[in-house]
Amino acid sequence: MKIPRPLMLSSMLILLIGSMILSILFGASSIDIFGILSGTSHDAADKAILLRERLPRTILGASVGASLAAAGLAFQAILKNPLADPYVIGVAGGSAIGGTLAMILPVAAVAGQAGVSILAFVFGLLAIAGTWWLSRDSRGRVNVWEVLLVGVIFNTFASAVIMFMKSVVRAQKAQEMLMWLMGTLSSDVRGPVAVSMSVGMTIVGSIILFRQAPALNALSVGEEDAASVGVDTASTTRIVLVAGSLLVASAVSVAGMIGFVGLIVPHGVRVLVGSDHRFAIPASILTGASFLVLADVATRMLFPVFETEAPVGVMTAIIGGPVFVWLLRRGAR
Repeated sequence: MKIPRPLMLSSMLILLIGSMILSILFGASSIDIFGILSGTSHDAADKAILLRERLPRTILGASVGASLAAAGLAFQAILKNPLADPYVIGVAGGSAIGGTLAMILPVAAVAGQAGVSILAFVFGLLAIAGTWWLSRDSRGRVNVWEVLLVGVIFNTFASAVIMFMKSVVRAQKAQEMLMWLMGTLSSDVRGPVAVSMSVGMTIVGSIILFRQAPALNALSVGEEDAASVGVDTASTTRIVLVAGSLLVASAVSVAGMIGFVGLIVPHGVRVLVGSDHRFAIPASILTGASFLVLADVATRMLFPVFETEAPVGVMTAIIGGPVFVWLLRRGAR
């Protein structure tokens, strides 16, 4: 029996709330959460761990996961490519260059991790502008297939630039760059300003994409059919690409390159709620947030085993690979 979509969305919201509670409760060290909340515990160290580490990290993980999943769903719809992910149009490559460049230059030494995030976001915006300019035709319209091709080429170029920068710095700095590029929420960027900006960008970008849901539904059956029912296909493509790119640039600037969230979550959501973007977009936001928060909890729970914390991007890839293959085989059947 098929579960009604409103009930499915409600279940996803409950899952997200439960995931965030779990993230706050569990970690590498044990703290008296209930004592802090009830006022019976006055341990300064426990309060610092809760307010400066776990709570901001949980909120940031949910924000980044929601951004990547929403952008992935939108790009798959607009590019008509089920293998499209949030990084496919080159925004992540630009952000990665900016972040690694900030680690080499005095920016990181002066401004700390916030400087890395700022430069990564700026370079992500430059990548959006470059991809947009190179993908226009003679009449100034953006060709989605050229966006895809330009993005793939630019990501390859960005990888070469990053590899060069890693090869010319000392080993400790190269390791630091590698950890950031693999995707991590365990950084010093979790200040109130960074978390607020990430959450704000996620909310604004998600609202923009949700407002385009009817147009995305029309585009899914073809541009000519969409135009015949009054959809401005060029405007919709522009809005979706820009909003999705801003979500990706924001996510990469604070968490690095976290893979698979924006690829497998949209596929899984379509299985659960269908392809109607009025339901698929909020479902992707909720599921993407839950997925990344739970993956981050898993990396922290494994700390006593390996005595180190793996980047959350590694965990999402370990989980995402088999899940994607399962979804692919399920679709084939």
